[in-house]
Amino acid sequence: MNIATIRLKRLAGIVSVTALLAGCAGGSLTAREKGAGVGALGGAAAGGIIGSAVRHPGAGAAIGGLLGLGAGALVGDQLQGRDNQAKEQDTQIQRNQIELERQRLELEELKGRKPEY
Repeated sequence: MNIATIRLKRLAGIVSVTALLAGCAGGSLTAREKGAGVGALGGAAAGGIIGSAVRHPGAGAAIGGLLGLGAGALVGDQLQGRDNQAKEQDTQIQRNQIELERQRLELEELKGRKPEY
């Protein structure tokens, strides 16, 4: 094994351990965090392959990982925004259904009353 391969394996190990520790630090991952993680790993892999063609796989993996991290975070942010919007819409729909039921019951009650004149 050459030095570049060893460095690439070390970098991959550090990224993996960091991702595992970060994932265990809190609750479930948000869409933004998932996108950033997938982007970073995919970018590092692609960068390592491209970097090995020019005999610098470690640098390629690092640069690809950073670019992938940024791109993945942007995509994840868009997905998270859509999820948040969908949750807000669901909440509003539930509120509307409750109000409709309240009004239906009120109408039924009014129909059952005798005229007061």
